[in-house]
Amino acid sequence: MATGTQQKENTLLHLFAGGCGGTVGAIFTCPLEVIKTRLQSSRLALRTVYYPQVHLGTISGAGVVRPTSVTPGLLQVLKSILEKEGPKSLFRGLGPNLVGVAPSRAVYFACYSKAKEQFNGIFVPNSNIVHIFSAGSAAFVTNSLMNPIWMVKTRMQLERKVRGSKQRNTLQCARYVYQTEGIRGFYRGLTASYAGISETIICFAIYESLKKYLKEAPLAASTNGTEKNSTNFFGLMAAAALSKGCASCVAYPHEVIRTRLREEGTKYKSFVQTARLVFREEGYLAFYRGLFAQLIRQIPNTAIVLSTYELIVYLLEDHVQ
Repeated sequence: MATGTQQKENTLLHLFAGGCGGTVGAIFTCPLEVIKTRLQSSRLALRTVYYPQVHLGTISGAGVVRPTSVTPGLLQVLKSILEKEGPKSLFRGLGPNLVGVAPSRAVYFACYSKAKEQFNGIFVPNSNIVHIFSAGSAAFVTNSLMNPIWMVKTRMQLERKVRGSKQRNTLQCARYVYQTEGIRGFYRGLTASYAGISETIICFAIYESLKKYLKEAPLAASTNGTEKNSTNFFGLMAAAALSKGCASCVAYPHEVIRTRLREEGTKYKSFVQTARLVFREEGYLAFYRGLFAQLIRQIPNTAIVLSTYELIVYLLEDHVQ
């Protein structure tokens, strides 16, 4: 049984490891997050494509041209941002992201570790149900605490640079939200974040199962020393990437709803109302706008975060021992 001092050291260890992993991942994947958020927005400028239609009943057999709106792709949005706003706009929201990502990841991993200890005493230790409840509890606490920072980040990413005007910085954006919407404005999209807990649960349930499999795999057992450590590290990166990819595909619609709820002065008021409105006006495919950018961003980001976290925990635990 661990003593109180050991438990405190373990919590600090997970706080530090989680914070480091989150910071590294946020810096590398910021441009993709900006593109993803723009694609999710209702203010995305859709491309008009003209498809010819032949009317067989007409005397001349002439066709008519039917205009159709098409969502621009990842590369088109990237090109538009670079041409109209410049490369700096690809890092919009990085300030609040860096302010928030280290504490959010630190809080998440510390809560996850603590919750796992508690649930191991209630359910079968390290079973799927333990991972699910631990991940859900940690995500609920983290979302509740960090929503104001993520709200400011989203607003900054959605703000387009206009020639002759200056974009708001983090503090200016936060002040503007407070002046126009009050404290409640910082919690827009929180219900969608709670719905997104399902993604976290799916991700960690798959990840923990794969991690358990990697530990028991014959390859891990047969290798030793440095070779074993590198095998474990890359195995954990692959496990994290696979688990996040699966979770993102299943739970992605909540991301679109959350972005719509955080837009300034929009018609979107609640989670259910936004879901209905998006479906009625844009169809079910609108719920998956930006998914490709999300997968490109989140899979390496989660792989970096989780593997960095596991590496730091391993190194520090080894150092303590």
